[in-house]
Amino acid sequence: MVLLDKFKAHWLQVLTHAGALWPLARLVWDHWQNRFIVDPVRETMTRTGHAALVLLLLSLACTPIHIVLGYKQVLRVRRALGLYAFMYAGLHLLTFVGLDYRFDFELVVPAIFDQRFVLVGFVAFLLLLPLAVTSTRGWQKRLGKNWKRLHQLVYLAGVLVVVHFLWLVKDVNEPVRYGAILTLLLVLRIPPIRKALKKIRHKLERRYRAAREV
Repeated sequence: MVLLDKFKAHWLQVLTHAGALWPLARLVWDHWQNRFIVDPVRETMTRTGHAALVLLLLSLACTPIHIVLGYKQVLRVRRALGLYAFMYAGLHLLTFVGLDYRFDFELVVPAIFDQRFVLVGFVAFLLLLPLAVTSTRGWQKRLGKNWKRLHQLVYLAGVLVVVHFLWLVKDVNEPVRYGAILTLLLVLRIPPIRKALKKIRHKLERRYRAAREV
């Protein structure tokens, strides 16, 4: 009963951690089962990159969900989603440097700067790095107002990740869909739109409460 009560109180956090770790667990299991016979490095890079993009978009979706639906609980998992996105981005880069190029930096550096999709992906990782390091409350207190300004770099990182995906693949349908989702999430953050959505939500909430009292 105690475990059940804890799950009810923190079900969103539990599902967030479980869902975020699932791609990694599946990746490890498939490697263990030797399912990546043709190109294990490419498969690893594809999966870690996809997980990083999805989790980054989910972290960016937390605030719009709160704005539109007024669901405050979702804000509690925003940091975790962002850190998991960074973790998968790090694994994505580590696979590229370690498994693809065997840590041969004489080859890695030209590979980064000679291929535009690699370069924008690398820049996106560099933008996410200080955000992950300063994600704690301690850093938030140290940086003060600058903390929020710094963490606005996540918007640019999100754009670069989508561009990285778009330039990487031949079929652009999937990255275009992710780009559309990212655009919507950013538009919902524009102050006038954000304010208007809050007013609409508060108005609907008042009507709902009034209807229940009748």
